[in-house]
Amino acid sequence: MIDHAQGAGEGPAAVLDARAIRAFHDRLDDPLPNDDPESTDALLHELRVLDELSNATAARKMRLAAEVHRRQAAADKPRGIDPADTARLVGSQLGFARRCSGRQGSALLKVAHALLDDLPRTFEALAAGVIPEADAARLARETAGLSAPDRAEVDAAIAPMLGTTASPRLADAAQEQAFRLDPDAVRARRAHAESERRVSVRPAPDCMAWLTALLPVKDALACQASLAEAAAAGPDTPVGQRMADTLVERLTGRTKAQDGLNVCVNLLMPTDTLLADEPARVPGYGPVPADLVREWIGSGDPTGPQLRRLFTHPGTGDIIGMDSRARRYPGLLARLIMFRDQTCRTPWCGAPIRHTDHIKPYAEGGRTSERDGQGQCERCNYVKEHPDYAVNGDASETTISTGGFTVTSHPPRPPGLPPPTRSHTERVLMDVVWAHNVAECDRRKQHDDHDDS
Repeated sequence: MIDHAQGAGEGPAAVLDARAIRAFHDRLDDPLPNDDPESTDALLHELRVLDELSNATAARKMRLAAEVHRRQAAADKPRGIDPADTARLVGSQLGFARRCSGRQGSALLKVAHALLDDLPRTFEALAAGVIPEADAARLARETAGLSAPDRAEVDAAIAPMLGTTASPRLADAAQEQAFRLDPDAVRARRAHAESERRVSVRPAPDCMAWLTALLPVKDALACQASLAEAAAAGPDTPVGQRMADTLVERLTGRTKAQDGLNVCVNLLMPTDTLLADEPARVPGYGPVPADLVREWIGSGDPTGPQLRRLFTHPGTGDIIGMDSRARRYPGLLARLIMFRDQTCRTPWCGAPIRHTDHIKPYAEGGRTSERDGQGQCERCNYVKEHPDYAVNGDASETTISTGGFTVTSHPPRPPGLPPPTRSHTERVLMDVVWAHNVAECDRRKQHDDHDDS
């Protein structure tokens, strides 16, 4: 383990703080050793030491996280603040400090307490640099729900394996110990995990996407086996492609010979997408090239999804209109804000939007309007209630201040465009421009359709 940072003070008594760590950080840009065959071993040894340092740094971060929580709890307890609200605030503060989501900050805090309070051998291995942060976090998760004595027993049992065993085998050993010590707790965890089953989608390169399902293991294996069996005999294409096609057909209930279901894909698009090469955006996925959008709109494929177009001004990121064919429903304003923000507005969060709420609280005179609304996940919306968490601004620029950090949030913008305007006058002018551009788009499309016929 690295015991001190060289060059960060006078002698061994120098304080290890942000300044000393920054001084060491700045030295990481120093030139590498000469191109000498004998120095290759030195390069590999440096790589080993840096990896150990990264792991030890993770241990230091966990100690810092736990201490921040202790100090905030000491300040909140006399004020009668619920400990859960304190923990949620600290999670957000840790997230801002690490430039990540508050949810990730809370996860760090949870792991930190597990290691420092109940898994001392695992924490020692992390601090020594012989296991990575991911392994330590995995062991904390595998022992969650156990009592403190049972956690300590698992920790002692796997201690000889730390730093010498592959991650999956280490996790398996912890699981086996947990199964033996408290099967009821394991059963309760499994029931809770099954209640968290879900499906999510993430963008992949080249206009593809990862569709992921978190399922009980027997259901996941059954799905895999069923798709493999259905795709075993078929067209002369790779089995993986046939399994993917079978999945789509079974989930949507359509095949090439059937009409599609009433599935709607929302397209956030400048009017220039239809006339030029300005990309559109699918909320929850990301940017889509203009040629692909035009292919979707012009294909007329009855088996494909229906498209709802939401137009943005071709010079800003403002949503200025919705396709006239789109169905109206209660909560249209909330829907519009969800399309505008796409994911939770808190910086570095990116979780799905679950709440639409006021930026300036309604009780303080905030208006229920698009400019005072923002989309957030549940966690980030609840943390706003803590008195040490301040939110100001409007939809175009929101600032959050807590824990000595002030961060700024803007709604995402279509590629190449500035953030939405804050000017009411500009918004009125955009409405006029939008109406004119949409009419021109429809006129040109009718003209192109006539030429094609």
